[in-house]
Amino acid sequence: MKTASRMLGNAFLLEGFEVQDAPRYGAERRGAPIFAYVRASGQPINERGIIRRPDLVVVADDTLVGIPAAGVMDGIVEGTVLLIDSAEGEVVWRRRLNAPGPILSLPLPTATNTSAQLLLGAASVGAAAQLLGVISKASLEAGIRDELVDLKPDAVEDNVAAALEAFERMTPHRGLVAEGAAASADAYSPPDWVELTTEVGARAAPVIETPLTSLQVRTGLWRLLRPVIDYDRCNRCSWICASFCPDNAIRVRDDGAPEIDYEHCKGCMICVMQCPPHAIDTVPEREAREKEREGAHP
Repeated sequence: MKTASRMLGNAFLLEGFEVQDAPRYGAERRGAPIFAYVRASGQPINERGIIRRPDLVVVADDTLVGIPAAGVMDGIVEGTVLLIDSAEGEVVWRRRLNAPGPILSLPLPTATNTSAQLLLGAASVGAAAQLLGVISKASLEAGIRDELVDLKPDAVEDNVAAALEAFERMTPHRGLVAEGAAASADAYSPPDWVELTTEVGARAAPVIETPLTSLQVRTGLWRLLRPVIDYDRCNRCSWICASFCPDNAIRVRDDGAPEIDYEHCKGCMICVMQCPPHAIDTVPEREAREKEREGAHP
């Protein structure tokens, strides 16, 4: 969808519009939802940030519609057009969502050499270009080719074909998306502020001063690897490993030697990397537990 926003932005530029396009990422993990925003105007765009009241919402993955955290329905109003890439028709989605504005369904594009799933972005751009009513077929194709110039020729042609297919499919709805009215700042009123009394730091400051607050949280159960100290190699420079431990799971004994609290050590292995004499070894947790059951030191 990030690439799709850039393709749509390129097409707008070729039609003489001022354009902004920007992605918005959620959690940095595989499979997390990603959003992309496109603004276009015949005048300079001074607004920044996400679009609070979109005129068009394109959903490439219909499984996100029912997940509130994905925010698919955030900000839609009566004039917002909702385009969903789905095998389900408009009637089904209208019954499910009860949305105030028009709902259109766009099935998977016809694929040749490339998987249909990989062409969803280009198909979404083609459908959006037709719904907006201000982007020609020539600008759409040129905008896609400019953005995908680094791909193999077959992949580029498949994306262009998917976009043009969706463009033609949405012909009966050309110009359905109308530009929403800009929000005026004249009626703005500042929020009612809540005055808070000043309190002592022990009560109000963002710091935990009471010890042992996480004693019962056995984070050692998360561990896959266990750091094991070889005291024959240990130089007793315990201020290093103890200071770098993010969970304060390394205590310092009276003789100056470090001691690991395995109940709360998560196995991040930062102490292993920071130990100057390399006196902390990495042992698989399963192996360490087997040695403990046998009565041997891991």
